[in-house]
Amino acid sequence: MHPQLSDIFQNGEDKTTKFKEKKIDKNTTSEEGKVAYRSENLSSTAVAGDSLIFAEDFSAFQPGTTATSFKTNGAATIRMVEGQKGKWLEIGNREIYKFLIPLNYPRRFTLSFDIIARAEEVKEIAPLSFGFASDNSVHHYDSNIGTYVQLHYYDTDQVYIGSIAPKKFINATFDLQPWVNRPLHIVLSVNGERMAVYIDDVNLADEVLFSPTVAKNFYISAPWRYAYDSAVLVSNFKVSGFKE
Repeated sequence: MHPQLSDIFQNGEDKTTKFKEKKIDKNTTSEEGKVAYRSENLSSTAVAGDSLIFAEDFSAFQPGTTATSFKTNGAATIRMVEGQKGKWLEIGNREIYKFLIPLNYPRRFTLSFDIIARAEEVKEIAPLSFGFASDNSVHHYDSNIGTYVQLHYYDTDQVYIGSIAPKKFINATFDLQPWVNRPLHIVLSVNGERMAVYIDDVNLADEVLFSPTVAKNFYISAPWRYAYDSAVLVSNFKVSGFKE
């Protein structure tokens, strides 16, 4: 481990701790408040939708060019990853990404994609968030928008899952360290107001995380900082509905 790594992230850790405490305090007034999950208790395989709505693996783009299927407040650059197949969208620090054209999601659907955390150690990367926002704007960078999943790389095994409305916070655990420099598969399975979160086929949560009438716009909110030459890259997006 680099000797100065803890100093690089100290300010961010302080901010994250304050945020975490605030979220827990705010939710303890409700029966749907803080919930603690451990991954070993919820292992199962996600059932993917059978009716394809959207797919993007960036195969149509050359490395170094811009992925025009996404919009962002920063850069959407396509990269190759040594030792990995395919092409990948590099996620810049303090940047937010959404599909260029908003999707009309059915009531029941799955959204899946792969993440590569490129680093010498997982602790070199600040938290990465993704989920669904109520709008498709990328004017302002923020994390944990709407209904969210946040991978706390620098904590090595913490995953926060939650929602602003309805108020919900789930502190799950999943070992992120083994997934440095290789694809980690994510599946978000939505059925009305419920969303199940699967990481590497492990079900970390299945909860009511949407208000009945809220719009859904998928987003990825980048880490606020990378240490050294670390990076996050994503690819292999699929959105599928169900025929029945």
